[in-house]
Amino acid sequence: MAGWFIYMLRCADGSLYTGITVDVERRFSEHCDGNRGAKYLRGRGPLQLVFQCAVTDRSRATRLEMIIKQLTKQEKEALLLNHALLEPLLQRLDPGDTATIKTER
Repeated sequence: MAGWFIYMLRCADGSLYTGITVDVERRFSEHCDGNRGAKYLRGRGPLQLVFQCAVTDRSRATRLEMIIKQLTKQEKEALLLNHALLEPLLQRLDPGDTATIKTER
Protein backbone atom coordinates (compact mmCIF):
# COMPACT_ATOMS: atom_id res chain seq x y z
CA MET A 1 0.00 0.00 0.00
CA ALA A 2 1.24 3.46 -0.85
CA GLY A 3 2.16 5.85 1.92
CA TRP A 4 0.43 9.13 2.67
CA PHE A 5 1.91 12.59 2.33
CA ILE A 6 1.26 15.98 3.83
CA TYR A 7 2.15 18.81 1.48
CA MET A 8 2.17 22.59 1.45
CA LEU A 9 1.70 24.84 -1.53
CA ARG A 10 2.63 28.50 -1.75
CA CYS A 11 0.14 30.64 -3.66
CA ALA A 12 1.06 33.69 -5.73
CA ASP A 13 -0.32 35.89 -2.92
CA GLY A 14 2.11 34.28 -0.46
CA SER A 15 -0.50 32.25 1.41
CA LEU A 16 0.16 28.61 2.24
CA TYR A 17 -2.22 25.72 1.60
CA THR A 18 -1.85 22.38 3.42
CA GLY A 19 -3.28 19.09 2.21
CA ILE A 20 -2.83 15.31 2.22
CA THR A 21 -2.62 12.78 -0.60
CA VAL A 22 -1.09 9.47 -1.65
CA ASP A 23 0.37 11.03 -4.82
CA VAL A 24 1.83 14.52 -4.41
CA GLU A 25 2.64 15.07 -8.10
CA ARG A 26 -0.86 14.09 -9.23
CA ARG A 27 -2.54 16.22 -6.57
CA PHE A 28 -0.32 19.19 -7.36
CA SER A 29 -1.29 18.88 -11.04
CA GLU A 30 -4.97 18.76 -10.07
CA HIS A 31 -4.57 21.94 -8.03
CA CYS A 32 -2.76 23.68 -10.88
CA ASP A 33 -5.39 22.62 -13.43
CA GLY A 34 -8.15 24.00 -11.21
CA ASN A 35 -10.72 21.36 -12.13
CA ARG A 36 -10.26 18.95 -9.24
CA GLY A 37 -8.18 21.11 -6.92
CA ALA A 38 -9.25 22.83 -3.73
CA LYS A 39 -11.63 25.74 -4.13
CA TYR A 40 -9.33 27.90 -1.98
CA LEU A 41 -6.59 27.68 -4.61
CA ARG A 42 -8.66 28.77 -7.61
CA GLY A 43 -7.34 32.06 -8.93
CA ARG A 44 -4.37 32.04 -6.55
CA GLY A 45 -1.81 30.63 -9.00
CA PRO A 46 0.82 30.08 -9.96
CA LEU A 47 1.28 27.52 -7.21
CA GLN A 48 4.56 26.23 -5.88
CA LEU A 49 5.06 22.96 -4.00
CA VAL A 50 7.20 23.96 -1.02
CA PHE A 51 6.93 21.03 1.39
CA GLN A 52 6.05 17.36 1.48
CA CYS A 53 6.31 14.87 4.28
CA ALA A 54 5.67 11.12 4.12
CA VAL A 55 3.73 9.55 6.97
CA THR A 56 2.74 5.96 7.58
CA ASP A 57 -1.04 6.08 7.21
CA ARG A 58 -4.07 8.23 6.46
CA SER A 59 -4.99 8.67 10.11
CA ARG A 60 -1.61 10.20 10.96
CA ALA A 61 -1.67 12.29 7.79
CA THR A 62 -5.09 13.72 8.66
CA ARG A 63 -4.12 14.46 12.25
CA LEU A 64 -0.82 16.09 11.25
CA GLU A 65 -2.61 18.11 8.56
CA MET A 66 -4.96 19.51 11.21
CA ILE A 67 -2.05 20.37 13.52
CA ILE A 68 -0.23 22.19 10.70
CA LYS A 69 -3.39 24.01 9.61
CA GLN A 70 -3.75 25.36 13.16
CA LEU A 71 -0.26 26.90 13.07
CA THR A 72 0.07 30.59 12.39
CA LYS A 73 1.50 31.70 9.05
CA GLN A 74 4.71 32.64 10.88
CA GLU A 75 4.96 29.16 12.41
CA LYS A 76 4.38 27.52 9.01
CA GLU A 77 7.11 29.68 7.46
CA ALA A 78 9.46 28.68 10.29
CA LEU A 79 8.66 25.00 9.61
CA LEU A 80 9.57 25.48 5.95
CA LEU A 81 12.94 26.93 6.96
CA ASN A 82 13.68 24.48 9.76
CA HIS A 83 12.31 20.95 9.32
CA ALA A 84 13.41 20.01 12.83
CA LEU A 85 10.32 21.91 13.99
CA LEU A 86 8.23 19.06 12.57
CA GLU A 87 9.47 16.63 15.24
CA PRO A 88 7.47 18.17 18.13
CA LEU A 89 4.37 18.11 15.91
CA LEU A 90 4.93 14.43 15.16
CA GLN A 91 5.36 13.71 18.86
CA ARG A 92 1.82 15.01 19.42
CA LEU A 93 0.59 12.20 17.17
CA ASP A 94 2.60 9.31 18.49
CA PRO A 95 5.75 9.41 20.60
CA GLY A 96 8.57 7.91 18.59
CA ASP A 97 6.86 8.63 15.26
CA THR A 98 9.07 9.81 12.43
CA ALA A 99 8.49 11.17 8.96
CA THR A 100 10.43 11.59 5.76
CA ILE A 101 10.57 15.23 4.71
CA LYS A 102 11.22 16.48 1.20
CA THR A 103 11.11 20.10 0.21
CA GLU A 104 10.71 21.63 -3.20
CA ARG A 105 12.21 25.05 -3.82
